[in-house]
Amino acid sequence: MRERLNQDRRNKINLRFRVHLEQEPTQEKQDYDNKKADQVELNDNAWGLMSGIVRRYYTPADIIKAKYLQDKFQNVDTIAKDSCFHTGYMGVDDEGKDKYIEEHFDFKVDGAIDGEYNEKPNYAYALFRDELKAQDDCNPDINIEMDGKERNPHEQKFQDANDKYLGYYSGSNEISYAKEWNDKYELDLIGSSQCRDRSINCNKDEFIILQTWKQSKGQFVMAHFKWIKTVLEQMKFVKDVVKGYKYLDEAIEFANESGFAITDAEVIRCNSSGLTIYNPKNAAEMLKSMKNKNISRDQKIADRALYEKKDAQSQVVN
Repeated sequence: MRERLNQDRRNKINLRFRVHLEQEPTQEKQDYDNKKADQVELNDNAWGLMSGIVRRYYTPADIIKAKYLQDKFQNVDTIAKDSCFHTGYMGVDDEGKDKYIEEHFDFKVDGAIDGEYNEKPNYAYALFRDELKAQDDCNPDINIEMDGKERNPHEQKFQDANDKYLGYYSGSNEISYAKEWNDKYELDLIGSSQCRDRSINCNKDEFIILQTWKQSKGQFVMAHFKWIKTVLEQMKFVKDVVKGYKYLDEAIEFANESGFAITDAEVIRCNSSGLTIYNPKNAAEMLKSMKNKNISRDQKIADRALYEKKDAQSQVVN
């Protein structure tokens, strides 16, 4: 007798499809992965340059003197830590007239990429996507999923959960990714903690390097956006297709023909989150197979086929 599809089973299949599509080594995903792998080095290099620029302006000797005065007098509050800077050089405008060319460079993990203020910390969501994805109440792709839509409580819920987990709110969690990142990229400065109240001089070559670094951050955010957009477009099609099927075997055939190996037993034995409730013996065998990383692709396929056969046989017996 053919198993019929219902909404619960459709949801399970769609959830598994989403996982599969996110794991596929597409050009968009590889671009995201490659750019993500470069982020720490790019930030460290840019920070090394910025630190040198800042210390030419606020010298170590100046900082020591300022700290001395701050410690000596109660009414002196002159030292502030910061991670963002207005930096510029004297150049010329389009008409050939002298002009001070300046930009804002923010090293905080949720710092602005364009302009003064980053309304949505897309860089942090892209950088810590795996960590956020592992949390049940977080969604690092929420800003992309809501692109072009009106703000609503669904969006705000996930943004708040993301920001809390990453540690934007003081005391929000014991492991604060934001604090660890921001503590790495900060310097003692003299004067106001507001970076817009000061401008630090650099030369044109240094300025161009910092611009290139900031552009690379924007390119990384865009790589995340493009990758997830392709996944969302595919998922829209998948949901429409699965919705049109009446029987489970039709959806299974569609999945298998799409390169996504799944059996009807896996769907039937899934919980509401789309996770398979494995036969204990077969699950143990699957866990053991994960430890052998040097097995050939053909052997892995054979092992998977054997697992599915055993699981199907166990369903018949049960």
